[in-house]
Amino acid sequence: MDNNVKGGFVMTIREQLEQRELQYLSLYATKSSESKGRKREEKECDLRPVFQRDRDRILHSKSFRRLKQKTQVFLLPKGDHYRTRLTHTLEVSQNARTIAKALRLNEDLVEAISLGHDLGHTPFGHAGERALNEICPNGFKHNEQSVRVVEYLEKDGRGLNLTKEVLDGILTHQTAGEPMTLEGQIVRMSDKIAYVNHDIDDAIRGGILSEADIPPKFRKILGNSTKERLNKITHDVITHSMDQPKVQMSEEVEEAMQGLRRFMFENVYRNPVAKREENKAIEMVKNLYEYYMEHVEKLPDEYYKRMELFGDAKEQVICDYIAGMTDNYAVKVFQEIFIPESWKI
Repeated sequence: MDNNVKGGFVMTIREQLEQRELQYLSLYATKSSESKGRKREEKECDLRPVFQRDRDRILHSKSFRRLKQKTQVFLLPKGDHYRTRLTHTLEVSQNARTIAKALRLNEDLVEAISLGHDLGHTPFGHAGERALNEICPNGFKHNEQSVRVVEYLEKDGRGLNLTKEVLDGILTHQTAGEPMTLEGQIVRMSDKIAYVNHDIDDAIRGGILSEADIPPKFRKILGNSTKERLNKITHDVITHSMDQPKVQMSEEVEEAMQGLRRFMFENVYRNPVAKREENKAIEMVKNLYEYYMEHVEKLPDEYYKRMELFGDAKEQVICDYIAGMTDNYAVKVFQEIFIPESWKI
């Protein structure tokens, strides 16, 4: 019998791909045909399984394109080779796909979660996030905002209508909560693997660190370069997660990884050289928020109308607008509001 025929009917390409997943993927993988679905039911695509479709929707979204001009760690770096929020996202995706493929888990699902996990991030990296979290009455967390972006803000309020597995992976990519899928666990781990290693690389490029500054006990376990560390950690995760119901590292590598992360917080993420512009960025974001709280009518129509059409609180809409800004656009808006024309460069 033709493998592409089921019940007397020729299967669509999507159905063929779903069938291959059932035959090939691990027992612990999330199968596209077994997805928990979307909030709004839709006609299935004849070409793409649901998680591939989600990946494509995120990739074509406006919020994804804006990541190219959002800070990762270094504000206004002198050079073109420092990571942005977009390149960070792509590195997370690559790490996650490598691990998922080796473990025979769902590569489309990890890619969709990876590409969407930081869509709600503010301009100016975590400095912008801290500013909004301090000034907004309900606080601000970028993982929750990423879910809000894909559920409510994209497509003029209709959202992307992603599957529950992708939404869950985006929400739980930080340490709070437990992902419902192993694919979500991979992305959460890959996020940390990516930022610790590429931030070391950027810090060395920026003259803040040298390879020799990294404590020998961590280099002995993980390696003496970004390439060696990525290779070591990736192999360790795959080795200790193969045919297991959990994605994990060995105890030795996990302790070294956590130690390296603490080292980065002490020497880079809180380093006055790397962060000398952060206070300016924080004040800029807070000033923008306060301005729009007093002049809410100055918001762009698409945001202002959300209060009337959807009943969104003013504070939330202002957070939505500011969080969606790129670094460059935030500076431009700040100048238009607060800098006299004759003083602008």
